[in-house]
Amino acid sequence: MKPQTSHDLFTLAPVVPVVVLDDADTAVPLARALVRGGLPAIEVTLRTEAGLAAIERIAAEVPEAVVGAGTVTTPEQAAAAAKAGSAFLVSPGCTDRLRAAMADTGVPFLPGVATASEAMALLEQGVDALKFFPAEAAGGRAYLKSLAGPLPQVRFCPTGGVTPASAPEYLALPNVGCVGGTWLTPREAVETGDWDRIETLAREAAALRP
Repeated sequence: MKPQTSHDLFTLAPVVPVVVLDDADTAVPLARALVRGGLPAIEVTLRTEAGLAAIERIAAEVPEAVVGAGTVTTPEQAAAAAKAGSAFLVSPGCTDRLRAAMADTGVPFLPGVATASEAMALLEQGVDALKFFPAEAAGGRAYLKSLAGPLPQVRFCPTGGVTPASAPEYLALPNVGCVGGTWLTPREAVETGDWDRIETLAREAAALRP
């Protein structure tokens, strides 16, 4: 089930939960709830100190999940995330050094872009599966639709401001493979252990693909 290429990430589910965890102990029950709801791909961000430990726990204890690391901003983070068991890497933006480091891990990755020039720069290096971030602030569906003409070979995972209402409209675009969403793991639900609520949100998101 682990993705072998970056494009494989687009086939796992229409929505990839973008998860921020303050406590690694919540990682396993959270991941199990998302998987039960039909969302096996889970992006755990490295925005908190618990991120790497959470990835390690999910990778070891929830084999049916495909856990990846998000907010990868340095080569060191890319290496650490891969060592922790990440099945994929996601960055908010990209530099040549970071791209090379992510590629060196041997793990599929989605580097972040917000402009046509950034997408073209990665295309020159053979990368055609990208994260579009911050999606809504960077032009949203209209901008992605305009890129489909000149850059038809690129597929995107838009993340940042995507909602349950806008997700189907993104997913209807020919150059969108999946979307990233933060709405699936509300902070209060995670803090109180309301895994049923998270499973319900996941189930609704899994049915969003047009």
